[in-house]
Amino acid sequence: MSEDVARPRQPSMADVARVAGVSAQTVSRALRGSAHVSPDTSRRVLAAVEQVGYRFNSAARALSSGRSLTVGLVLLASGGYYSRSAVTAGVESAADDAGYAVSIATIASLDARRMERALARLADQGVDGLVIAVPLISVTRKMEDITRDIPTVTLDGSRTAGARVIGIDQREAGRIATQHLLDLGHRQIWHLSGPDEWLEARQRREGWQECLALAGIEALPALEGDWSPCSGYRQGQIIAMIPEVTAVFVACDEMAFGLIRALRERGRAVPEDVSVVSVDDIALAAYCTPPLTAVRQDFFGHGAAAVRLLLQGDATVEPSAVEATLSVRASTAPPRPR
Repeated sequence: MSEDVARPRQPSMADVARVAGVSAQTVSRALRGSAHVSPDTSRRVLAAVEQVGYRFNSAARALSSGRSLTVGLVLLASGGYYSRSAVTAGVESAADDAGYAVSIATIASLDARRMERALARLADQGVDGLVIAVPLISVTRKMEDITRDIPTVTLDGSRTAGARVIGIDQREAGRIATQHLLDLGHRQIWHLSGPDEWLEARQRREGWQECLALAGIEALPALEGDWSPCSGYRQGQIIAMIPEVTAVFVACDEMAFGLIRALRERGRAVPEDVSVVSVDDIALAAYCTPPLTAVRQDFFGHGAAAVRLLLQGDATVEPSAVEATLSVRASTAPPRPR
């Protein structure tokens, strides 16, 4: 009888690190040719690579070619499904046009340790650039180290010293939406915000508050959702019971869909009784009932632009400002005379 022969384990980056007497992160940096690794350390890492036979992964291929032809994308599992899908499609389209592949790391929650692991995993793959679409408000030293070594663009997400940002001004989005309602004559403008740990949610809320303050109106406490239609529906049931409310600024389209349904079920017509404006302007916004007024974010375009910015190869090039624009539809109207 023949016996099964176990396949030998392929040498790992950890094996290289152990032989070279450095960390796995240092090995990753050395294989990418980082300027933050000394020549002596680089020589030790390369000698260890030869010694353990570390040859058969993307980092080793990058060593010989100078690049892996791969872009890393970090996404959050929760949040807007349509926006996440559109960003991914934009990144993949632009990468494919340039002859690059995309490696995706998805994290389950807004947690710094999860983010660190996702970035480290992509760094270990030897990606040539990173697109971060995760809206952490604070970053750690490890995140800073990785994004300093690898060209990085964030899509209104985590701010690091080495990353460039592309996207609309989220405070301006909040101001535009609120000013539209003020211009229509509304004075009781509520806000349904996204989760407070999201940078975009905070900035849109601040834009709403600032716009109302300039108009001499005190902002009432914002209600909070989780970006889902269900959370918009729950909060809409509360808003529907407040007769003074004539307008609501919602932080995203998906929550606005749920809010509009709740208002209608409670006998509050949109826009006759309550005007609704949101942010995102996804494709479905023009086809809901009534069609939704929204500040536009071009998620596909932003994802594609992030890849093009990464591949320019010049870290001094700044992304062009993306103007926030309002798509006015039938969900907003002047308040009824009282």
